[in-house]
Amino acid sequence: MKKGALIFLLLIPFVLMSQSNKQITEDFLQSFVDAFNAHDIKAIMSHMTDDCMFEASAGPDADGEKFTGQDHVKKAFENVFATFPNAHWGSPQHFISGDRGFTEWVFTGIKTDGTKVEVTGCDLFTFRDGKIRIKNSYRKNRTQTK
Repeated sequence: MKKGALIFLLLIPFVLMSQSNKQITEDFLQSFVDAFNAHDIKAIMSHMTDDCMFEASAGPDADGEKFTGQDHVKKAFENVFATFPNAHWGSPQHFISGDRGFTEWVFTGIKTDGTKVEVTGCDLFTFRDGKIRIKNSYRKNRTQTK
């Protein structure tokens, strides 16, 4: 009996750690895309950690522009919707491996100046505690649309 109790006490930290490390699923990533397509900022940000980071596919630096923390990332996403009022990420395909994953998509939108955009891209994710810690976006740089 004492040996069983000792084993149980030794296993408690492992059981608690596995319960606090939520597994990311394809359904979770799909709900993230759905929130973007609904332009639902609150739902989008609920998928991300408090100290989240968004690495945009464009910006002044070689690796784009980085936004850190809920407020800064939220503003970056709001700017996307202001620039592309009908922004849509179609044909998403999700892949997950441990604490990393990615989603491929086709972005379509019309800028407020009337410019039509249609590009293929992907988001590379780093996950922590069942949420997105880093969203690193990449897209094709299409020079003109037909």
